[in-house]
Amino acid sequence: MFASLRGVERVEQGFIRSAPPDDTWSEAVRIAFDPARIALDVLVEVHLRTHASTSNHKMRGKYRSAVYSCSDDQAEAARVALAALQPGYDAPLVTRVLPLGAFRASPEQFRSYYLKQAGGPFCARYIDPKLDLLRARFAEHVS
Repeated sequence: MFASLRGVERVEQGFIRSAPPDDTWSEAVRIAFDPARIALDVLVEVHLRTHASTSNHKMRGKYRSAVYSCSDDQAEAARVALAALQPGYDAPLVTRVLPLGAFRASPEQFRSYYLKQAGGPFCARYIDPKLDLLRARFAEHVS
């Protein structure tokens, strides 16, 4: 999702953790972006719209819904974005803002999955609809 947005310079797939009690590894992407080209609040909204951001399902340990911040200013900007976006959802957002503790990249065979598996059943069922949503809802940001 994020790699197709203008202003996103790098997307790394992997695992992330924060401070206790959120110090277990969770699947994530780490994004480097140019804030002059794409705002953090746009990235937060893309994140919310492309996963189950209101579901506190049983897999939240492995798939934590969070925005990991690298600074206090970035954390505050993410909290402001979440609060501003909440009215657009029928249920409370479960997405939290957490400090970045550590990140480790996924093994190479799992990186760029969509590019390697385009047209496959998982991509057709889960990723293509999200890309369609991105093109429709965030067209001005899609490369």
